[in-house]
Amino acid sequence: MFFNFSSFLTREFGPLRLSLMGKGLPVNSVAIYSEYPFGFFRFNAFFSTSSSRNDPSSRLGAEIRAKNGELDEFDNTNGGYDRFKKLGNEVSGDLSFVGCNSGDSEENRGSSFDSFGDFDDSEVSEDEEEEEEEEIDGNENYMVLNLSNRNSVQIEDVGRIEGDEDESRHPLVREVRRLIDLRSTWNPKLEGELRHLLRSLKPWQVCAVLRSFDDERVALRFFYWADRQWRYRHDPIVYYAMLEILSKTKLCQGAKRVLRLMARRRIQRTPEAFGLVMVSYSRAGKLRNALRILTLMQRAGVEPNVSVCNTAVYILVIGNRLEKALRFLQCMEIIGIRPNVVTYNCLIKGYCNLHRIDDAMELIAQMQLKGCYPDKVSYFTVMGFLCKEKRIKEIRELMEKMKDAGLVVDQVTYNNLIHMLSKHGHGNEAYEFLREAEEEGFRVDKVGYSAVVHSFCKEGNTDMAKEIVNEMFSKGCIPDVVTYTSVLNGFCREGKVDQAKKMLQQMYRHGCKPNTVSYTALLNGLCQSGKSLEAREMLNMSEEEWWTPNAITYSVVLHGLRKEGKLVEACFLVEEMVGKGFFPNSVEINLMIQSLCREGNMDEAKKFMEGCLRKGCAVNVVNFTTLIHGYCQKDDLEAALSLLDDMYLSNKHPDAVTYTTLINALGRKGRIEEMTELVKKMLGKGLDPTPVTYRTVIHWFCQMGRVDDLLKLLEKMLVRQKSRTVYNQVIEKLCSFGNLDEAEKLLSKVLRTASRIDANTCHILMDSFLSKGFPLSAYRVANRMFNRNMIPDLKLCEKVSKRLMSEGNSKEADNLMLWFVERGCRSPLDQECMRS
Repeated sequence: MFFNFSSFLTREFGPLRLSLMGKGLPVNSVAIYSEYPFGFFRFNAFFSTSSSRNDPSSRLGAEIRAKNGELDEFDNTNGGYDRFKKLGNEVSGDLSFVGCNSGDSEENRGSSFDSFGDFDDSEVSEDEEEEEEEEIDGNENYMVLNLSNRNSVQIEDVGRIEGDEDESRHPLVREVRRLIDLRSTWNPKLEGELRHLLRSLKPWQVCAVLRSFDDERVALRFFYWADRQWRYRHDPIVYYAMLEILSKTKLCQGAKRVLRLMARRRIQRTPEAFGLVMVSYSRAGKLRNALRILTLMQRAGVEPNVSVCNTAVYILVIGNRLEKALRFLQCMEIIGIRPNVVTYNCLIKGYCNLHRIDDAMELIAQMQLKGCYPDKVSYFTVMGFLCKEKRIKEIRELMEKMKDAGLVVDQVTYNNLIHMLSKHGHGNEAYEFLREAEEEGFRVDKVGYSAVVHSFCKEGNTDMAKEIVNEMFSKGCIPDVVTYTSVLNGFCREGKVDQAKKMLQQMYRHGCKPNTVSYTALLNGLCQSGKSLEAREMLNMSEEEWWTPNAITYSVVLHGLRKEGKLVEACFLVEEMVGKGFFPNSVEINLMIQSLCREGNMDEAKKFMEGCLRKGCAVNVVNFTTLIHGYCQKDDLEAALSLLDDMYLSNKHPDAVTYTTLINALGRKGRIEEMTELVKKMLGKGLDPTPVTYRTVIHWFCQMGRVDDLLKLLEKMLVRQKSRTVYNQVIEKLCSFGNLDEAEKLLSKVLRTASRIDANTCHILMDSFLSKGFPLSAYRVANRMFNRNMIPDLKLCEKVSKRLMSEGNSKEADNLMLWFVERGCRSPLDQECMRS
């Protein structure tokens, strides 16, 4: 009897498929299993039994092909899932719910084109947060070394690929790049074209596509997108190319996900793959996470080699864990991984970072005893630290040791010394080695001379720098624009603007055209010398002189005009900047607003800020606050309050400083009710009052004698932001205004703790009572302090006692001094005792 396969599928699984489509669920194997587990098992069982007999891609067929050497690299990938997809497509024809949405054509299977741009490296799957991410400390970092020579298979050159040098110019690669660049306007047709091209790409061409992206995140998105496509699997070299790209970035989570994907795809992971992930973590500053990769390596059963060990040593060194790096080295030697010169160079760098030069030199000596001879990098690392400290004698001793070790002190050595000494500002010493290099027969190029010239200019010795430039001509080493610009900038920094102009003319005479940096340095010198208008004229002549000013050039002239009070010219310059696409930042805008407000040109300041806001400049809340402060200084509160409303309309939300500025202005005008409403509005906006806000509110309420209203307002403010010294400030401010009765009423609010701040407040109140001629009131304050276990100031109490005696209150005077005697303080010499 003929078996109708299509009818069987329709009868058995048609309702299942329609039910999933009706619910809007993705018609794939995972969805089928979660909704209809028994139907999924039945479906899977059917294909398992039928394909094992009839299909060559089944497990039995794979075993037969494996015996014949025909089994390809990816047949066992994904636990046979790819064979399952292939079988379903070949046998069922219309059965499209495995791996793609129902109703999609073959070109549209896989991930949706919308998902290509949705990748976010910060998203971490559950796989990447397994419990194996335990804390690693002590010797746990070295457990991976125990795998050496134990059940591990090393595959060499897995990540290498042979291809043309100019891979990115291949037509297929360029077409793929073109389609990816159009991803923001993708549609199913464009994605179908990209899928078709993807299947035609060779592995080295896929690698070329990945390397061609300027943004590594886009490369990672394309990598994931391609991996999800129907009938496509990345070649192992593509995984290694992706890891190599990510190792140059901080996308450490993405690198780790690629590493885990290799495990799921049964791709052989070499130690170099784990090392690339470690490098990415180290670039992101996550050194502990980088070392945790060693644990993943251990659990994967991958045997470490010297390359990944060197990566671990370097990470420990840059993480200031030199002792752990040394212990790691010992473990390497114990298990038979022989450290190479790279390993030792990392440790030498670690010693130099800790200023342990003697230990670094001793390590170089030990290298030779262990049969690993140091190279020039070993010596250059130590020399770099010695150059920083200007230890010339030791540098020369190290050069002799290089010669004894069979290393030639060549031009590279001298160039390094010249550049390192110049970098750290030791121009004379750098010039000395330059002379020595020429005496040895080496020719120093213009780069070396420029480094020395720049060092002299930085030290303020521009005359010597100019002599070196003239010397370059005599030796046939024509200085370039970098050399000239260094000297020109040096003259400007010393205020020698006229000589800087002559240097600019000299550049033209010798056929060296000044660039934007050269002119910017000269304009800065002119502005520093108070010649901003001349700088402005030179800026206007830029097109005739064939140079193009940049944002820094405009900023230099803008600051010069502002400093000299040329505010109108500065405003015109800002308009010119914006017209050419150079937007001033918020700091520059704020400085201009401050200058205009200081001159009293409030309308001009507001017009300037509105113009910047309208043209898209980075106007922020600080700029608005500065302008509001200017209006408050001019007593134009209506304009200031109006500007507060404009901030909300411009989506620039005011902060506590903005409100405090207006609160202070209203208090100065005696508009207490409006001031209270503004404080409440500030609290309602969720803004916390600052200490300045508290002081401002307390000052104006106390000056107006509105103590009860102040206390009510303070209660609302304290709910939002606690302040320990609020009532201390109120009492002290009331004392300064002479409202002592109200101050005494609030004394109970500060006599809760025996702190030094509360004691000082009480002393201020006592002194105020005493100065007003109320010694009995001062006596009452002292009495309350003693009752709260607070000892008042002895000298102040002696004054109170004398005034009490003079007014006939001898009993109170005796009680006051008796309280001191009871606490063991009988003289002013016991003051320290009382304060303890």
